[in-house]
Amino acid sequence: MMDDHTGVDAIILLSGGLDSMVAGGLARAAGFRINALTIDYHQRHRRELQAAATVAEALGAFRHVVLPLDLSIFGGSALTADIDVPKGGLSPGIPVTYVPARNLVFLSLTLAWAEAIGAKDIFIGVNALDYSGYPDCRPEFISAFSDIANLATKAGSEGGGFRIHAPLQHMGKDEIAREAARLGLDPGITWSCYDPTPAGLACGLCDSCRLRLDGFRRAGLVDSVQYDPG
Repeated sequence: MMDDHTGVDAIILLSGGLDSMVAGGLARAAGFRINALTIDYHQRHRRELQAAATVAEALGAFRHVVLPLDLSIFGGSALTADIDVPKGGLSPGIPVTYVPARNLVFLSLTLAWAEAIGAKDIFIGVNALDYSGYPDCRPEFISAFSDIANLATKAGSEGGGFRIHAPLQHMGKDEIAREAARLGLDPGITWSCYDPTPAGLACGLCDSCRLRLDGFRRAGLVDSVQYDPG
């Protein structure tokens, strides 16, 4: 259980997905004042940017910054280049939906904003149980970044250390779905699908959709996002 942090600024890395919404909800429940950062990296599932704005409002964010960063120039991922999103089910190894060093880049930008406004607490919604095998979701990465955050900044060198919170780190998707319900958050305002249909529905077949649907099924809850009935 977190201590009371009423009125203390925290930065939430907000994608618009279920996990980041729940991480933000936990920060809000602990009393933090929410400053949400969303990265527009020209992802193919741009529907999540709309979701991020809705989630930020639902969390009562004090500020919501949408930062443009065109990672499609680099490519190297099915989310940023003309590569098919896999629909055949989860498989071993790191999938082609991995965006090179995404969380490292995003957390670095989050850290920069935190230092600029004097915030010491950063929240990210990664989890290491029900996920697609991305290396930048592992607890080891979060721990290492915490060390880097305090080595690479003026605030850290002067003793004003940063805290990287990954409250969902050891939760499964079913537990995350239950946390959303407990916090009174509507999963229907979030977006997880990597490859929306032309009609704007979640495909139900990409890794992200499969993990999410399985989580809600195991939790005994209904996911209110609209999926392609086909």
